Amino acid sequence: MSADLDSARRDWENGYRALLATGDRLQRDRLYEQVDVVTAELRKRIGSTFTLSELAELYASAEDWVRAAVAEHASAPGWSRTVAASGDAAFHLYARGAQDYEP
Repeated sequence: MSADLDSARRDWENGYRALLATGDRLQRDRLYEQVDVVTAELRKRIGSTFTLSELAELYASAEDWVRAAVAEHASAPGWSRTVAASGDAAFHLYARGAQDYEP
């Protein structure tokens, strides 16, 4: 595994852990809404057949489009503070569909 992919996977796992650790129901619902928006955008941008390296390459340029997608479709009070974690969580979940995925 390349250093970039390893680093990206750590980010994704941390975002997913943050999602799971959210105790407030309203906040958790908002985060899941953001994850859904980013997941839909991932489907458009990379499709359903991809490798982890391809996903990590997309992740390297994701900050702007993740923010834009969430701002347009799932903005709620405080969304800008949570968009990074929800984006990372979406990548973590989406990575499970990679052709070369291994936990």
